[in-house]
Amino acid sequence: MTVARKTIGERLAQLEAQRKTLQIRLSKQERAIDTRRKVLLGALVLHRLENDRDVQFAGGIAEWLRRELPKFLTRDGDRDLFDDLLKPQANEPTIGNIGSGSAV
Repeated sequence: MTVARKTIGERLAQLEAQRKTLQIRLSKQERAIDTRRKVLLGALVLHRLENDRDVQFAGGIAEWLRRELPKFLTRDGDRDLFDDLLKPQANEPTIGNIGSGSAV
């Protein structure tokens, strides 16, 4: 019984398919890491806005976000997600009440 050997072309095609599979896996892994970093960074910023007793620091972040977010967010749905930061309500942190205990 003889085993048919793959041609060089067939082996190259198989290796190329494996390379593509690995490249897809790597891309997914990189996207997952990028998303995790963004979530953690966002959580830190929100935590500092809500809990920081340093009014100047937290107020600076809030002011910076109000200035930069409208330029960064291009879709209305995205802007709606940050409505509380862009237009704070009475019980929401503002530059004047961040860290003073009046913010939730």
